[in-house]
Amino acid sequence: MKKIMILAAIAVCASVMLTGCKSKKVSSEVGATEIVLPLSGKDYTSNKDFFRTTQLGKSPDLSTAKKIALQNAKTELAANIQSTIKAVTDNYTNQISVADKQEFENKFEELQRAVVNQELNDVHVIGEKVFKEKDGKYTYYIAIEMSKEIIERKTSDRISNDAKLKLDFDKFQYQKIFDEEMKKFENQ
Repeated sequence: MKKIMILAAIAVCASVMLTGCKSKKVSSEVGATEIVLPLSGKDYTSNKDFFRTTQLGKSPDLSTAKKIALQNAKTELAANIQSTIKAVTDNYTNQISVADKQEFENKFEELQRAVVNQELNDVHVIGEKVFKEKDGKYTYYIAIEMSKEIIERKTSDRISNDAKLKLDFDKFQYQKIFDEEMKKFENQ
């Protein structure tokens, strides 16, 4: 009986040791390497004051790589802004009384799209990095931002020019909801 207990203890120890060695071997076989993306981190992500995005472009021609990166970044920025505006509009229209809520929502979203599309020319480049790959191609990283203040101001200006929207629009309430949505970026 004593021999069985000793053999069992040895077997348990051996299996623990083999399992420990085996798991170390597996993790070294995986060989995962962390990759740090250029222009990433807190300085390049959206926050309560700015919409931001980083994108890349790849081409054998440097200027084409830059154009691709800038176009990709503007497209992503516009999509992020539109998604935030949609959330703000939904929350805003749920909190106010508008005679024809659906018509107001549609006109307001159309106005916002026009503002974003027009103001995408007013983006600021906040970072650029270029890499020449082994294959001779260029990889161009670009980070851009757009101030939420610009969108708010231009939206307000456009609403002022539309008599029907102006009647149904409460600037203070909209500003409050917009600020709440922008603060969500701080918590991501």
